[in-house]
Amino acid sequence: MSSIDHITRQHGPSNDDTRITAAAAAPKTAETSINRRVDTTFDRFHDRYSVRTLGLKTSPVRALFAVANRPEVVSLAGGMPNIADLPLNVVGKSLQELVDTRGAVVMQYGSGQGEPEIREHICEVMAVEGLIADPDDVTVTCGSQQALDLVTRIFCDPGDVIMAESPSYVGALNTFASYQTEVIHVDMDENGLLPESLREKVTVARRDGKSVKFLYTIPNHSNPSGISQSAQRRREVLAVADELNLLVVEDNPYGLLNLDGDPLPTLKSTDPENVVYLGSFSKTFAPGFRVGWVLAPSFVRDKLVLAQESATLCPPVFSQFAISSYLTHWDWRGQVRSFIEMYRVRRDAMLAALAENMPEGTTWTHPSGGFFVWLTMPGAVDSAAMLPRAVTKLVAYTPGTAFYADGRGQRNIRLSFCYPAPERIKVGVERLAGVMREELEIAETFELADGTRHARDFGPGPDVA
Repeated sequence: MSSIDHITRQHGPSNDDTRITAAAAAPKTAETSINRRVDTTFDRFHDRYSVRTLGLKTSPVRALFAVANRPEVVSLAGGMPNIADLPLNVVGKSLQELVDTRGAVVMQYGSGQGEPEIREHICEVMAVEGLIADPDDVTVTCGSQQALDLVTRIFCDPGDVIMAESPSYVGALNTFASYQTEVIHVDMDENGLLPESLREKVTVARRDGKSVKFLYTIPNHSNPSGISQSAQRRREVLAVADELNLLVVEDNPYGLLNLDGDPLPTLKSTDPENVVYLGSFSKTFAPGFRVGWVLAPSFVRDKLVLAQESATLCPPVFSQFAISSYLTHWDWRGQVRSFIEMYRVRRDAMLAALAENMPEGTTWTHPSGGFFVWLTMPGAVDSAAMLPRAVTKLVAYTPGTAFYADGRGQRNIRLSFCYPAPERIKVGVERLAGVMREELEIAETFELADGTRHARDFGPGPDVA
């Protein structure tokens, strides 16, 4: 399996004495040490950036927003929560009361670890999933995305290895790349991570002299696959991690959104000492407040607080108090149940539309919660190459290649059912099926049959629809 290339910079001549002239405005070239690639740029600071910036990438999901948000396009791409059912009048009154009665506190600097009030509420939320925690072990972050960044920052040096499920969350992969780490994907099936694959790949990496820092996984309703690890599989994965002395980073943004039953137990609740847990209010309240958290052992927590203070001084205080007020004055558990009912209708609408419309040979996962379905196309169709043609047919999705660090996922598509109304989901799936049929006909015309493709692993084995 290939890994992220570690690119080293070859310094070009300094621009310190360069003035803005016609000559200086002309394109410059700079070479990298791999394949002597030549870049053309008008950026006068091109040769001053750190090597780390080579890992910064445009998110394929974010790049889609401008097109996908056009009203005529049915977007099955982004994982944007549907917050239309939130009691906005209650939230508005709560915010006004905060300013009127506690304005001097809620609009001031706060603690780098997060306010005690919100950390206590976070522990109450985690307890719903059977995770009993001490508020002192919680570090508040600007969403769980910053939590990912801080955890990677304190554990990883350039060249270190991170194990990640296959496929994995694009936001995590971009963060890992920005810290110049190598991602090695662990194989999955319909029950989640394969313990033997984890053991084998960690063993091989260490035998090759690589430093493997942690396993990153979303065990509940994974983004993008929608797969949830079975209870037995969780125990097996944790046993292998313990055997290998491997830290586990558990990302759990969708844990409360189990559409078919009670919340599944977290990895952290089973192995408190070897799991760093990431949580977020973005999916169960509102993403605009940007409040997430890390639950970690005390020594790790101390490092996280120092990293947080150096990055932001303190996470946004007003957002923390706003969410604390909401959790105090509103039936948030009932609100989560309302979200579950809404998302269940949307998921079922998508699964029914896929069964009715998809070309023969197409397969997809059947998620028990979360926001996403992972689709595998038949034949030699490339999801990234097909996307512009899909947009012209007024449907958008996220290509599967976004969710791998090693270039796989050409035949995969992530479909999001969380935001569009059920009738729009049906229309979007119909349009997508039409585009796929056209692409399959083109592939057949040019004899791009399965036998001529380069053999690849296209991700977890989904249920056959």
